Amino acid sequence: QVQLVESGGGLMQPGGSLRLSCVASGRAFSIYNMGWFRQAPGKEREFVADISRRGGSTNYAASVKGRFTISRDNALNTVYLQMNSLKPEDTAVYYCAASWNPTSVAASSYEYWGQGTQVTVSS
Repeated sequence: QVQLVESGGGLMQPGGSLRLSCVASGRAFSIYNMGWFRQAPGKEREFVADISRRGGSTNYAASVKGRFTISRDNALNTVYLQMNSLKPEDTAVYYCAASWNPTSVAASSYEYWGQGTQVTVSS
C-alpha cells in the first residue's frame, strides 16, 4: 500500500505558474505508474497527466498539453506537476494517484489517491 500527500496548490493569477508535488510513503514508489487528476466544482474528476514507472513515458490531456509537465523523482518518492500559463478553467482540486496498472486516463484504473490540493486561478 502507498500513501500520497499533495502540496503546492494556491491562488494564482491567469498566466502564472505553480508546481504541485505529491510525496509517496509506504511501498516502493517506483513500482507505480502515477497520474494527476483534477475536479472542479460540479464536475466529474478528469485526467490531467500520467507518467510511467521510470518516467520514460508521459501522457497529457489535450486541455493542458504544452502548458503542464509531469515528472517524477523516484529517489525522493515524489511526482510533480509543473503548471504554466494557468487559465481560470484550470481551477480545481488536483489529486495525484498511483496504479499497478498500465498508465491510463481512467480514474478507475488507479488504486491509491491523495487528499488533493486546491488550485485557484483568478485575477
